Amino acid sequence: MLIAPTLVSTLLCVLAPLVVAAEDNLAGAGGSTNASVALAQAAQDAKPAEPKQDDARAERQRQRREAAQKQAEGEKKLKEEADAKKASAKAPARAALEAAPARCVEILLARQESLTEGAPKAEWPYEGVYRVAPYEGDARAAQIPLGYRIGGTSIASSALIRAHAGKPSDKVQEALDRALDFVLEKLEHPLMQPEGCKGYDVRGWGHAYALEFLLLLEQHGLVAGERKDKVVQAIAWLIGALDSLEHAESGGWNYARTDAPKGASPFMTAPTLQILYQAKAQGHAVSDELVARALRTLEDSRGESGAVQYSTNAGSQGGKSAEEIPAAVARMAVVETTLHLAGRGSPERIRVAVDAFFEHWEWLEVRRRQGGTHIPPFNIAPYYFFYGHRYVAQAIEFLPEKDRPQLRTRLQGLLWAVREESGGWNDRVFDRSENFGTAMTLLALLEPKSARPTGWSQVATHGGAKTEAKGDAGSKQ
Repeated sequence: MLIAPTLVSTLLCVLAPLVVAAEDNLAGAGGSTNASVALAQAAQDAKPAEPKQDDARAERQRQRREAAQKQAEGEKKLKEEADAKKASAKAPARAALEAAPARCVEILLARQESLTEGAPKAEWPYEGVYRVAPYEGDARAAQIPLGYRIGGTSIASSALIRAHAGKPSDKVQEALDRALDFVLEKLEHPLMQPEGCKGYDVRGWGHAYALEFLLLLEQHGLVAGERKDKVVQAIAWLIGALDSLEHAESGGWNYARTDAPKGASPFMTAPTLQILYQAKAQGHAVSDELVARALRTLEDSRGESGAVQYSTNAGSQGGKSAEEIPAAVARMAVVETTLHLAGRGSPERIRVAVDAFFEHWEWLEVRRRQGGTHIPPFNIAPYYFFYGHRYVAQAIEFLPEKDRPQLRTRLQGLLWAVREESGGWNDRVFDRSENFGTAMTLLALLEPKSARPTGWSQVATHGGAKTEAKGDAGSKQ
């Protein structure tokens, strides 16, 4: 099952990443690239010129100065607006808070679609600026990569399952069944195979969140018969795919590149580890060594200040700002929670991460709903926004019980400050990305009533024997 010819996969991997605009740029190279271009242009301008060229060169310089000034004024305005939004954020009324999950479910059900012509509405694709060469349908235009389609669909599906405490209504179950069929089918595509890919790619993101979705289906008994057998087989295959896509040197994961020059990505590694913890808790084989290497690379990503680097190879960082706390607030909480679940962290470290998120939230807001990725001064991209809120909500539940209510209220106020008129949430300039923002916010809102995720120390000690799955039933202790 789920095996495609390696040659086809390799060829597609090489051809597919014809990047229209690289989503990641691997640790925010956009700022340094812009600087390099500016320096090269300045050197060109400084060359001796014929008198007749002086006027034209002076005009170009004037235009560049004006453009830089306009950009600086725009960034200043965005920061002022973010500061004001943070200062005025107010927690929603209890009735509005309690009604929000149901509205999120309505939005997700209404937005399920298909990017494959003639296919059932089965997807919640994530849309960013990254595109690949056409692989189905219209061969004239670059397309959203399969990793984004599978990953976005899986995140929305997982949110729907958790919103119904594992007991979805008939309408939701029908939507989940369509989503499952889509995920299982597309995982067989050559572009989702783990072999041979060395360039920028996001298939690993799809593998990780597809695994979470299938584990929830299994945990809550939402599949039966032949479909259940397919889910069990796919779970094993996905664990194997993640094993294959482990970063060759650092351990952990960087979307799908096993050779990424800047090491593993904490954004990718921490959630993937939590999903693998749950897989082992449900009786699936997960390599202790694989997890140990990923945990070490997360520990290596920590700085003395508590900031978590964008990637785990410290020597690859292009500038001090990449390691400053404002640059790291969307990833600090999930890293500390994931390490704590493996006995390598503490509530005190989690509290530092949560406090940092609130202290520097405005820098995330500056980039929300904006174009571009990894923009200076902190190389923040829009897609970190609701990711950060979702995992800060999780982290809050690991803090002392007396501290949780105030922190929950503060987080809810910030979420309501950026809510869309539709009642959903979106951190991108693309309408379709409301799927992702709404699903991640729904997961954040559900955290206070969800069970804590399984700890690696719980399952590793028992050698992966089948234990009671602790995904989301019950309440926090």
